[in-house]
Amino acid sequence: MKSVKILDGVYWVGVKDWDRRIFDSLIPLPEGTSYNAYLVVGNEKSALIDTVNPGFERELEEKVNEILPLEKIDYVVMNHAEPDHAGAIPYIMERNGKALLTTTEKGKELAKAYYNVPDERIMVVKDGDEVNLGGKTLRFIEAPWLHWPETMFTYLVEDKVLFSCDFFGAHTAHGLYDDEVPSIIEYAQKYFGEIMMPFSGMAKRAMEKLKGLGIKMIAPSHGPIYRNPKRILKACESWVKGETKEKVLVAYVSMWGSNRELAKELADLLVARGIDVKVHDLVSADIGELAKDLVDSRAIVLAAPTVLGSAHPLAVYAAYLVKALRPPAKYAVLIGSHGWHGRSINAILEILKGTSFELLGSVDVHARPKEEDYEALYSLADLLAKKVRGE
Repeated sequence: MKSVKILDGVYWVGVKDWDRRIFDSLIPLPEGTSYNAYLVVGNEKSALIDTVNPGFERELEEKVNEILPLEKIDYVVMNHAEPDHAGAIPYIMERNGKALLTTTEKGKELAKAYYNVPDERIMVVKDGDEVNLGGKTLRFIEAPWLHWPETMFTYLVEDKVLFSCDFFGAHTAHGLYDDEVPSIIEYAQKYFGEIMMPFSGMAKRAMEKLKGLGIKMIAPSHGPIYRNPKRILKACESWVKGETKEKVLVAYVSMWGSNRELAKELADLLVARGIDVKVHDLVSADIGELAKDLVDSRAIVLAAPTVLGSAHPLAVYAAYLVKALRPPAKYAVLIGSHGWHGRSINAILEILKGTSFELLGSVDVHARPKEEDYEALYSLADLLAKKVRGE
């Protein structure tokens, strides 16, 4: 793929990684991802905004050289130090002896630690600082903890383009623009759940900073460029506020069928009561899909058998993820089963200690579900449905 002119003097020079299938050794990438880098060329100077993942340095160089020689770039803007965006910095700086790495004070520390960039080649910027390229002005907006401490945005003043790095990102290699990817908001919601949801407070502050900029285009570092930014801005505004729907996420693991039977029965009972339900079998669940549903679910149901005196390891893993991702859900229900001693529910409660979920109740089955277990489940379904509907 060649470089792409997205506006006068603004070019996409990134990479499509169609073959990558896992990120952070955790997040599935069923459709690959992209590492978006951008070249902004003014009348006097030029700036490369972000780079690419290690292994794609030469492809980045070739795309830049289609527009102007790499050695003529004046600034390399590091919005974020993580290697999927900054990994080509040593390659670029070695082949261009004059460019200044432009980043925050914290970014300077990380650039030295990760990429051995010397002090004299780093230009530290703070919130509101600007660089004039000649008819193109870059304004820097600090956005710490989205999702590392050094993160910033770069705003192209004249064209009202926001280069947002990971924020507003999406893991897919498909499409260059948002209108070319029909499910872009779903991809973005999944990405938000995986990466940004634990930092919703900082994301809310960043969104406040963006108000009044009149953004006409959002150019993130993963996924399509938003030339229709209103939809993603509206969606993200809801996510950072923790707004939820009349929706319940049910995640279960079952060894001999009891937890599967109860989890699916509860799901059916909730659907019959008008609640949107998403069910995930933890044996085969896509962690990204689980994270996506955590973004706007009002309640969570975890179902797991007792194994060796604790909860099944997959349920322990799921409970840990729920705690780490800090979803906005208000309510929780736990389902367990056991042959000798029922300990799965207590094990999950221990993991979830410190979260703000209101535990509405639990059902713990000995061997196979019996009539009294179903009666308890029906009562829980009524209570959960009322809580989710706000009654």
